[in-house]
Amino acid sequence: MDRAEKRELVTGLNDAFKSAGSVVVAHYAGITVAQMNDLRGKMRSAGGTVKVAKNRLAKIALQGTESESIIDLFKGQTLIAYSADPVAAPKVASDFAKGNDRLVILGGAMGKTALDADGVKALASLPSLDELRARLVGMIATPATRIAQVVNAPAASVARVIGAYARKDEAA
Repeated sequence: MDRAEKRELVTGLNDAFKSAGSVVVAHYAGITVAQMNDLRGKMRSAGGTVKVAKNRLAKIALQGTESESIIDLFKGQTLIAYSADPVAAPKVASDFAKGNDRLVILGGAMGKTALDADGVKALASLPSLDELRARLVGMIATPATRIAQVVNAPAASVARVIGAYARKDEAA
């Protein structure tokens, strides 16, 4: 890799770190190419990205970002998983690590907050932004539906009473 390619990689990683909602750092020693492609596919479908970069270049890319506090995690064969959704990257990485013991989560960052491995797993247990939005919409819609039912109930009762009188008159 020549200087221009390194500079381009560092710039790309720096932009990714600045825009990421969360970053996960993990060791991947012993993972096969097929397993790595599977992880990348799962991460891509969740809206995240998995990158393998030289530790020195990743450390340079982290400088000047909110995630700068995780520089010490870059030792050995590390991969970086990041996503705009703060929960997506930790969730996919944790799920993959449960099924594959060769992926070892070292830690990560969410904004300025540095996370250890347990923090990443705790973050992974939270619902995603889409799930939270759906719950919020459900909470907002439920009272409105109940109000509409309560308001319509007296009108429906009146309509049934009038209908009963009308049937009674027709029968007579």
